Amino acid sequence: MFQIGATLLEACVLSILSDGDTYGYILTQNAREIINVAESTLYPVLRRLQKSGDLTMYDMPYEGRLRRYYKITDKGLETLKTYRKEWLVYRAKVNRMLMVTEGDNDNEKV
Repeated sequence: MFQIGATLLEACVLSILSDGDTYGYILTQNAREIINVAESTLYPVLRRLQKSGDLTMYDMPYEGRLRRYYKITDKGLETLKTYRKEWLVYRAKVNRMLMVTEGDNDNEKV
């Protein structure tokens, strides 16, 4: 129902990669457990994160072909830390706005 922006998608990708290196298909499947995202949406995000130095990629042989793996960098871990801090602020503001009963002065949640 809610559209996910590029920055939030980048934060999600970095969070998934903070648990360990993975390849595109698994990365997409992990992301889909939480948000509705297509592989075609994910790969431009991966390229942007690589260009910014937040992740690197490498190829590993698998069943006679190469599989591309993505790895978060130290810079990416710092970016993720910033995203997580910003998310807490953003989430609190949205909750404050959306989770109030109409006419309630005590900001009581619905």
